[in-house]
Parts: sequence; structure tokens; C-alpha cells
Amino acid sequence: MTAVAEVVSPEKPKSITSGLDPRFKPRLYEHVGQNNSWTLEYALRHGAYEGAKKALAGTPESVQDEVKKAGLRGRGGAGFPTGVKWSFMPKEDGKPHYLVCNADESEPGTYKDRYLMEADPHQLLEGMLIGMHAIRANVGYIYIRGEYILGANRLNAAIAEARAAGILGENALGFGKSMEVHVHRGAGAYICGEETALMNSLEGLRANPRLKPPFPAQAGIFGMPSTVNNVVSIASAALIMRHGADWFSSMGTEKSKGNFLFHISGPIKRPGVYELPLGTTYREIIYTWGGGPTEPIKAFNPGGSSTPMLPFTDEILDMQADYENCAAKGTFLGTGGIILIPQNCDIVNMMYNYVRFYGHESCGKCTPCREGIGTWMNRIFQKLISGKGDPNDVKILEDLFGNIKGKSFCLLADSCIMPVQSAMKLFRDEFEYIAQHGKPMYTGYGNRWKDE
Repeated sequence: MTAVAEVVSPEKPKSITSGLDPRFKPRLYEHVGQNNSWTLEYALRHGAYEGAKKALAGTPESVQDEVKKAGLRGRGGAGFPTGVKWSFMPKEDGKPHYLVCNADESEPGTYKDRYLMEADPHQLLEGMLIGMHAIRANVGYIYIRGEYILGANRLNAAIAEARAAGILGENALGFGKSMEVHVHRGAGAYICGEETALMNSLEGLRANPRLKPPFPAQAGIFGMPSTVNNVVSIASAALIMRHGADWFSSMGTEKSKGNFLFHISGPIKRPGVYELPLGTTYREIIYTWGGGPTEPIKAFNPGGSSTPMLPFTDEILDMQADYENCAAKGTFLGTGGIILIPQNCDIVNMMYNYVRFYGHESCGKCTPCREGIGTWMNRIFQKLISGKGDPNDVKILEDLFGNIKGKSFCLLADSCIMPVQSAMKLFRDEFEYIAQHGKPMYTGYGNRWKDE
């Protein structure tokens, strides 16, 4: 489902505060859902590569400055300023530089990149040209999730069209600079969303995270200076160069600029992706745009499964969705993947699902992650949901949090601990109930693993 262009009357009109114009028009997703929007002919008719021409006519520093001025922050979850990240690349070192687009998108509850690559691949390619010029690279790679077959096919076709039209190649866009982009399909591993594991996988190695430093800007793929950016971060650069930094920064909040792709899953009337300015309240996102929940909700993950969950209260619903407000509440805006958790969902079983996922996806390199999540946490949850737990198991889980979080090479272990830790903080009564009574407090969603 793509973004909608009109506002419907919310079921809960309380505190609809941003005054978003009903004529609001998506920009990143402007062409999603349109016939043949993935073709070069369509893209050129709608202004594609005009931003890239402006970028290549200037210096790498001028592109970096424009993106910094726009206030673009990484859309892959971390929220680091994109222009600043580009400026970390060395200038005159005589080495080849590489731009890598992280299109792995394996975070549960996240699916914004998929539609952009499938419906508007030339927007991403334009952003790649801009980013490559900004970091003085001649080659770029798009590392795409292996399951995204249509997206990979559309990107490869778009690259072939662009190369035939002289947009890519030895004389890219007629500016005398050689620029090539290649698509690399992953093999379905969550860990490849971590930038250094992605680089190892791209090189044909096992997808283990690397120790930092050295950082990718010092030694990335093939040991050369590299920058890794998310799909939407790179695509946003195309819009910034086409329309200007002031245009982009006029949307959003003072510190969180631009539009953002919020995606909603769970018991909601209209699940899907909605492009809205940063600072839109969660009440508007969920009720005005998503149509409202189809049943009572008790909490939600604001940015994919790895983000600490928030309670479904009036205070939280009236909060503006941006980087700063989420951080103030002890969570992250993340990828913007809002996962609604129903009231009758047994939170212990749901967290067991999370633990099983992250335990399975661990590369196994670090003992705290491999043993702490894959063995100890997994066993404790199995004990609880099988009715054989006791109150001491809840205390053991809490002790494990401190022994795992922040103790591994990458953030996969933390990605598991943070939602489980927040679930225990918000719904400790459910953990203690199942430990004491041998059965869940709620018997709705999430109980299909009980008999394993």
C-alpha cells in the first residue's frame, strides 16, 4: 500500500495538532503506484536526474554543504546527518572510493525501501550519482535484500536504461566522469543490515561485523574508503538537489527535517506506508492516516522490532514523531516501522518470538549474543511459556540484560534486548503471572509457540 493523498476524519479527533494540509503531497513516494513509473521515459518526464546534473556541475563540497543545510538525517535507523557522514571521506588520497546503498531492509516491521526500489528505481539511481560525486567515488553498490526479487530486477533494468542513455558510464550525464552502479543481492541474513557485516558479505566473505575503528570511511569494502547509506537517505538527496535545501528543511521540525516514511503494521484498518513530515503526531499517523486500530492496543514499537516499545496512552499518541521526542522517551524513531501490539496479545510469547528471531539471525561471533540470546534467553522463555517457569526466571532475565547489552561487536544483541527490556518494564505483571501460574495472562495473539 502506498501513501494516500487525502485526510479522512479520525475516529479519535482529540489532539490532532499539526494542521497538516489535506492537499499534502508525498514527494519520495510521489510516483509509487503509477503506471510504468520504473521506466526511464517516465522518470525523465517527471524531472529525474535534474538534481544529479546540478550536483555534478558543482564540487563535492558544495553537495555536502547543501545536504548538511537541508538537515537530512539517515533514514536507516541511526539518524546520523548524511552530509556530515559524506564529509568524513578523505579528499585527495589517491584511492578508489565506494558508495554502498544498504537496501537489505530486514528489520521486522519495516518495508519502506521496497516500494521505492520497485516503483521509482531512477530516484535511487539519481541519489547514488549525487552521493558518489559527494564522496569522490566512481563506483556504487546497491546491496539489496535477497527476497526483493522485483526490486532487484527493476534496479538492474533501470541501470541498463541509464547506461544506454549516457547517464551512467564513462561520461556520466556528459560531465566527463566515469560512474557505475551495481546491484548485489543478499542471501537473507538480518545481520547484513549492519554496515560492516554488509561489506564483508559484499566482498564474498562471511557476514560477520567488523571491529571499529577502522571505520568504513577509512577502510571499507576492499579495504578502501567507503560510505554506507540507506535507500531513503540516498533518494532524499536527489530531491534536495532538485528542489533545494530550503525546500527540504521547510518540512519537519527544527531538528528533524523533511518528510519521513512511516509504516504501520498490526491490527490497523489501513496498514501500509505513509509519507508525512517529521513531527506529525502518532495520533495522526495511526488514526488519521492508518484509519485507527481494529481492536484495543496496549503498546507499539515506534521504529521496527528492535526499538523499545511505547505505551498506547494519550501522552504518547499526542507526541510528535521525531528523533528528539523518541529519544526523550527512551526509544528511537528507527526506521519508522510502527508495530501495534493488541491488548489481548501475551507479551511474553511475543517477546519469545523476538528472541527466537534475533537468536537465529546472530552471526555467532560474539559470546554474549550467541550464548546470551541464542541459548540462555531462549531457554528461559521456553521454560516460561511451557508452564514450567518460576518467579526467579524473571530475575534471571533481568540479570541477562546487563550481561548482553553493549557487550558485542555490533548492535544485534542490543536490538533484541531493548524491546524485551521495555516489555518487562511496561508489562512486568504479565511476566510474573506466567511464571507463577504456568499460563499466560492473555490468550490472544502470540501463543502458537507454546507447545514447542
